[in-house]
Amino acid sequence: MPGQDFRPVYHPAGHDSALRGVLQDLRTGRWLSMAQLLTDTARTADRSLWTRRTQVLAAVAAGSDVVQAWRAEQPHSIAAAVMHARVSVERALRAHREGHSRTGELWTLAWEACRAAAQVAPADPVPWVGLLALAVLDDEQRMDEHRVRPPGPMLPPGPWGLLAEADKRDPHNREAYHRMLQFLYARHSGSGSLSEAVNFVQWAAASAPPGSALHVLPLYARVERYRRERGQERALDLHWVAEDADRDADRALRNWFERTDPAAESILDLNYLAHALWGALRFDDAAGVFTVLGPYHTPQPWAYRTRDPGDQALAEELFLRARSRCLHTPR
Repeated sequence: MPGQDFRPVYHPAGHDSALRGVLQDLRTGRWLSMAQLLTDTARTADRSLWTRRTQVLAAVAAGSDVVQAWRAEQPHSIAAAVMHARVSVERALRAHREGHSRTGELWTLAWEACRAAAQVAPADPVPWVGLLALAVLDDEQRMDEHRVRPPGPMLPPGPWGLLAEADKRDPHNREAYHRMLQFLYARHSGSGSLSEAVNFVQWAAASAPPGSALHVLPLYARVERYRRERGQERALDLHWVAEDADRDADRALRNWFERTDPAAESILDLNYLAHALWGALRFDDAAGVFTVLGPYHTPQPWAYRTRDPGDQALAEELFLRARSRCLHTPR
């Protein structure tokens, strides 16, 4: 609601109140509520929700031994094995980003944990998503499974077999395709071709059904291009109001936002869509997305439109300006 006292909230659980409570327990080293939440999630047979919750849980659990304690108490728990793989992947990725000397060792441990989880949970996409995430560490594509022939023209060799395995278990899995996009960015020591990434996101979105979050993928590639070109604060340049930018935003709006329950979707995707519609001067459409977001905000992509992308306060300030502009536009 557009009031002067409005303050945005950044929380990884977003609208998922059940997950939010479990994260509080995790931070105090308690795992029982996590185990119960994952049991309840598994009963829903919602693979998208399962993938999202395990990802968020792992980001918090990776800084402690809480999953190790769970496995010690319940060594035959399949959910605990999956979370062990999740946490192992998260630790390897963090070590890689920080240039840590143990990156290679943690990578091997995570790869083994994902393979073991795939054995005990053969219908679960998460172990394959984890293997896709680890492919980022192999930026020169030395491993055979990371240079498989692509499924379509204009796409490079890559870990397409891993993506296919995740797809078998959860078609159009949001995180799996985002992990593939990150791999394309990381190719050749971080100088991966943006044209390859654009071809990939357009290919993925074209094959996605109505309501799929993959219709938002082209917005991520557009923001990445803007980031690489260091276009901070060119708020109304052609990058955002060009015909193809407007088309990408419109497709995400019509094929995803209007075809699903957006409050149950990724807060990050909602921020990217609000940002794209605001940038395309479609303030009325953006207002609907801001309304669904409620108080929830993510630093990206707003940070890339500021003079200092590392300053989260500037990202929050821009989010507030964009939100106010859209919600105050006469309908």
